[in-house]
Amino acid sequence: MNWREYVRNVTPYVPGEQPKIDNLIKLNTNENPYSPSPVVKDELIKLAEDYDCLRRYPKPDCDALRDALSEYMGISPDKVFTGVGSDDVICTIFSTFFHSSLPVLFADITYSFYEVWAEYVGFPKELIPVKDDLSIDINDYRRENGGIVIANPNAPTGLALPLSKIEEILSFNKDSIVIVDEAYIDFGGESAVKLIDKYDNLIVTQTYSKSRNLAGLRIGMAFASPELISKIKAIKFSINSYTMNEPSLRLASAVLKDEKYFRECCEKVIKTREWSTEEFKKLGFEFPESSSNFVFVSHPKVNANDIYKALRERGILVRHFSIPRIDNYLRISIGTDDEMKALFSALNEIIK
Repeated sequence: MNWREYVRNVTPYVPGEQPKIDNLIKLNTNENPYSPSPVVKDELIKLAEDYDCLRRYPKPDCDALRDALSEYMGISPDKVFTGVGSDDVICTIFSTFFHSSLPVLFADITYSFYEVWAEYVGFPKELIPVKDDLSIDINDYRRENGGIVIANPNAPTGLALPLSKIEEILSFNKDSIVIVDEAYIDFGGESAVKLIDKYDNLIVTQTYSKSRNLAGLRIGMAFASPELISKIKAIKFSINSYTMNEPSLRLASAVLKDEKYFRECCEKVIKTREWSTEEFKKLGFEFPESSSNFVFVSHPKVNANDIYKALRERGILVRHFSIPRIDNYLRISIGTDDEMKALFSALNEIIK
């Protein structure tokens, strides 16, 4: 017997490059370009004065953050679940609900971690091709299935479905769990959280990594009916009960109190995105309309991989996917105004 025969082999998710290069302009991982709310610094000072709390385990139910999110969202605490980033949250949801022999449906061009989790958890999947314009046709989700996952806005395309279309998917699939992954919802689109009382098969996931400027904390959450949340918690607490640390719980709770700063940062990203799309057009780039904090661009005359390499040589990182149908696209995160001006200065040299 050889132990290698019993190793679970999966094709891992490939994250955006995180190199250690001085003066790098990093536009490849959709991080928010602005610092976290000042209340984070204030809370860190309080934490330093109360550091003895770190010798104890945090509460496994993450009560403080759960209750803070409950109050912020205007829903009861039993409709809230938290985890270490939305990746952890979604994987736990997959492990909880996707055990049917029927395939789980999600787009062929979407967050590629879904495929990794399908292989890891071991459920059948069916990748639904997006249309030529990269949009999702909701009629493709009117079929028998073991569950549905919709990223809205979608990544890497940036396209958002209106809430009415999400509701059509829910209405047709009342016997299936429907997950709406809203990692980018604060930059465009309308959240489906308002539908969780109407549809008991809906789970909405969100994250602090994008619009909350706190990717380094790894905090995600899910909103659903109390019954669904209780099922997710049963799995979570049976396999990984202590995951979120005390500093993360305190900082994540505190930042919800600074709504003004949150809105200002989102508005700055959106304003820069709209300016950037006009600049991309001037250079001849083509792209779907973005409702996220990135733009998914393609140039009809210059190869995307060549642009990616030329930008990297100039100290600017963007994301290139060597995947059929989108191998001539670049996903470019929205940075500060100065970072985007530097990007377009470089692109002017490369394209012209």
